[in-house]
Amino acid sequence: QPMSNWQIGALSKLEKFASSSAGEFTGANPFPHCVLDNFFDNKVLNELLTEFPETTDPIWEASTQEGIQVKLRSNWQSEADIRPVTKSVVHFFNSGAVMKQLSRLTGIEKLISDPYYTGGGLNCTKRDGLLDVHADGNWHHAMGVHRRLNVILYLNKDWNSNWGGALELWDDSLSECVKSIDPVGNRLVIFETHDRTFHGHPSPLSCPPDESRKSLILYYYTAAARPQSQVVVERPHRALWRKRQMKELS
Repeated sequence: QPMSNWQIGALSKLEKFASSSAGEFTGANPFPHCVLDNFFDNKVLNELLTEFPETTDPIWEASTQEGIQVKLRSNWQSEADIRPVTKSVVHFFNSGAVMKQLSRLTGIEKLISDPYYTGGGLNCTKRDGLLDVHADGNWHHAMGVHRRLNVILYLNKDWNSNWGGALELWDDSLSECVKSIDPVGNRLVIFETHDRTFHGHPSPLSCPPDESRKSLILYYYTAAARPQSQVVVERPHRALWRKRQMKELS
């Protein structure tokens, strides 16, 4: 099936960025990451928002741990659960053409997408929701592969920075937030994930009750293990939370 115009445009943008900015990605502080604004045609963003489920939709699964995370995450059991435009965007990100450019950009070869959407998919955080600073889990149990890369597409068309919700990137000693990225619509954030890449949006959202922080999140893996310098916990583990750090690392 031939690529649509919006797919061709987004892939071209990613190709150019991968060609010119690989060094910028790997050298970014506090860990390798990049931000691409206006990634898709605005029509695609509008269609994604039109499809975005209401917070009462049964597709949502509450992910709630007091003081750690309060959000909704899509519980996609099969492709039939994903609405058409959203599905086409997910397929685009998981295509060989896109993963090839992600490898060029990040230097992580032989990336594998996740057909299970474990921990990924659509995310929705309502007023007072939060996500404590953490390093992600390192292992995909169903596929037996190592998690290496996060890709986030923000869907918040008219986000007000006063509402909070910025993605915070922290140093590996958890002493300070080094970079803050507002979750503005059509912004793509790509970052390496391992035991030292601490991130989150730890302050409760102060958006109006009828607003929410919306995103599409996809994860990528490799059969090869992470470099040893990125490993703190050898065993397969879930997220390492700042507020539970010592417990998780014991």
